[in-house]
Amino acid sequence: MEEVPEHGNFAVNFTGKSVVKAANPLPEPQRLTLSNLDLLSGRFPVTYFYFYNNPEKICFSSIMESLKSSLAETLSYYYPFAGQIVQNPNTNEPEIICDDNGALVVEGHASISLKKLDFYNLNQFLQGKLVSVNTEFPLQVQVTRYTCGGISVTFTFDHALGDASAFGKFLVSWSEIARRKSLSCMPDHRRNLLARCPPTYDPSLDQTFVKCTVEEIINMPATLILLKRLYHIDISSIDRLQQLACAGGNKRTKIEAFSAYVWKIMVTTIDKRHQKCKMGWLVDGRGRVHGARNLMSNYIGNVLSVAVAEATIAELERGSISDVAGNVHESISKVANEAHFLDLIDWIECHRPGLMLSNVVLGRGGPALILSSGRRFPVAELDFGFGGPVLGTVCTTVEKMGVGYMNQRPSARNDGSWTVSAILWPELAAALESDSIFQPMVGSNWDGYGWGGDLMAAILEVEEVEGLVGALGAVLMATRAMPPAREAEGLISGLVDETGEEEGMTATNRSSAFCHSLTG
Repeated sequence: MEEVPEHGNFAVNFTGKSVVKAANPLPEPQRLTLSNLDLLSGRFPVTYFYFYNNPEKICFSSIMESLKSSLAETLSYYYPFAGQIVQNPNTNEPEIICDDNGALVVEGHASISLKKLDFYNLNQFLQGKLVSVNTEFPLQVQVTRYTCGGISVTFTFDHALGDASAFGKFLVSWSEIARRKSLSCMPDHRRNLLARCPPTYDPSLDQTFVKCTVEEIINMPATLILLKRLYHIDISSIDRLQQLACAGGNKRTKIEAFSAYVWKIMVTTIDKRHQKCKMGWLVDGRGRVHGARNLMSNYIGNVLSVAVAEATIAELERGSISDVAGNVHESISKVANEAHFLDLIDWIECHRPGLMLSNVVLGRGGPALILSSGRRFPVAELDFGFGGPVLGTVCTTVEKMGVGYMNQRPSARNDGSWTVSAILWPELAAALESDSIFQPMVGSNWDGYGWGGDLMAAILEVEEVEGLVGALGAVLMATRAMPPAREAEGLISGLVDETGEEEGMTATNRSSAFCHSLTG
């Protein structure tokens, strides 16, 4: 019988390293100037990781051969991803040299089976085990084989290459080429988001964004934001929160409802010396800049801004989920329009060259948390020829953060549930986990993703609604205030979600059904 290490305790033996170049490179190297919004996003590694059961038990060497050959073809279309990012001595700004330097591919073998992995503590196993970081390559891929025959693929991108939308297009194109499908996206590498002449912007941007130095980033205020966690959020919980947010006839998105819930929990965990706290949201400008969305749908690069809302502790304590969701909606609406993005491009133009960031990211102005929504990001559909993934999400190897962070992605279950990766301070992690909405990806919770193991109802199942209300109440009672009675009552109601589809399964039924749909 296989001797399996305890959860999280394993080693990875690196067995191969190669550089994959484009199958059809450009005739001559090209110099690609970064856009203003690329400069705002900065340069740091962004990692996506996907795990596969490999049910057909395709041999590892065949998987590697297929991935490398299909990657070479993909790089012919996404040629900046095979280039080098260098500092231009004349402008003192980074640029991409499209010279087919290649993408780095690392192979490894892990001394553990998939069902024994513990993703709850992301700090424990990412960098140095499942994530390889080499600054010479803007794109790095690590393929790891497990003792059960399963596979993980981690993709690490330099943020200067693009944002989540751009990386999602790249990954889908790669998977389509691997399965010999026609490309659904022909990438646009023009990076043509130019400043107006003369540049002009709303003065309020001076309060949101700031020009900064490397020293200011290194010396950002020390925080206790140390914990990297991974959670499952069941569709039934998401629907209940949206119902609360839509009280009184308001139309609120799932992300707005979820944000309101997180913000109300967050306010119970911050130091009482603070009178206010902030929450922020990354906003994609595609579909807002240059009119209709289809004009920029295949744009490869960064088109991001950040919306920031501030509220007093008292306002967040007293407000209902619907009230707080209204604040969230208003703040995002101020940014989700063409005028804001044109102003932001011009603001950056007026502050070049140099580093520019949002004040909230630097940890200025008190405690804050930023939420990034990836509801359109490809997860279940990312099949490279050895089956769809059982998990796909995003993480970062950045060690120092001035702000808490959450990143939402669709669950690989493809049932409307979410996977949320988070960087949190300990008190916030404890408060979120005291309620059953945030289900830690640990131990038996993996059973719902198809890898077997003993069931632990306290983790896997969403408790009875009375228990959910009681858990939330206990968290709030222990810190500041109970939620309004109408919110507690709302948690027990059924609803029809925004697609008009009635919820037909409980969270427990969904978990059990999915548990039997895969073999570990």
